[in-house]
Amino acid sequence: MLSLFKSLRQGHASDTVFKFVALLFGLTIVVIMGGIIVQLWLQSSAAREEFGWGFLWSTAYDPTDNDYGALPFIYGTLVTAFISILLAGPVGVGIAAYLVEIAPDRVNRIVGFIVELLAAIPSIVYGLWGFFVLAPFLRDYVVPVINATPLGLLPIFGGTFFGASVFTASIVLAVMILPTVAAISRDVLRAVPRDQREGMLALGATRWEMFRRAVLPYAGSGVLGAIILGLGRAAGETMAVTFIIGNSPQIFTSLFDQGATSASIIAGQFPEAGGLLLSVLIEIGLILFVITILINICARLIVALVSHSPRGGVRA
Repeated sequence: MLSLFKSLRQGHASDTVFKFVALLFGLTIVVIMGGIIVQLWLQSSAAREEFGWGFLWSTAYDPTDNDYGALPFIYGTLVTAFISILLAGPVGVGIAAYLVEIAPDRVNRIVGFIVELLAAIPSIVYGLWGFFVLAPFLRDYVVPVINATPLGLLPIFGGTFFGASVFTASIVLAVMILPTVAAISRDVLRAVPRDQREGMLALGATRWEMFRRAVLPYAGSGVLGAIILGLGRAAGETMAVTFIIGNSPQIFTSLFDQGATSASIIAGQFPEAGGLLLSVLIEIGLILFVITILINICARLIVALVSHSPRGGVRA
């Protein structure tokens, strides 16, 4: 406080107020995150006392006998998020490359608007689309083709496809995170200086060689950050997945099986939950919160490694 009054007397009141307000805003996010963690920890105390650390790797989920475990939901969250990013990552980067490097300005504006429009669609709409449109389409046209090829012999495509499944949920998640990956990747690719491209083209490189050797190494860390940001969103998606994954608490071996994620089981059972079940759901939410934090920490580390690699990363 003494330094504050001293600054005011010296005529630097505006700078002092700016520093104080900026510090206050910066601390706000820390306080909010700390409050969320504390409340989740306190409200899940009954589940921790009942099951201990074994809750993390237990596959049981029997409300009748009050026997619960979180492993099926951790497993379902990670598998669906990983498959969705495998599908959306290359497509999103490809869309960004087309918009930045190839598309005419008019097409760029139209396609860019459509990509941003997809990001604005509520998740519940994606869930309804997945249930009424995508699932029947996969059942009638895609799954028979998979079963008729050598892919049908793989365990991950075994069993009977009923519509609501891990396969359907993963594709819907991929469509949902596609705008995020594409939009951020587009902005990162645009930030690459034009001299990078013109220099490669002047040396006789093709457009593909220019993109692969001059643009991607420069924007690599930014593109990777966009992909991992999409992965974080996929891990925490709730309503769309609740509609189409089946909410079956099991360790599935086939993508055609039904499963559950941490977010879907919370959304599906929270309204009627009470007592120990409520504490279990809150602890699952706490675990999901930790998973998303770990994903973002890993993203930071990977982006830092790519940025400091010999080939370089995005500098804009």
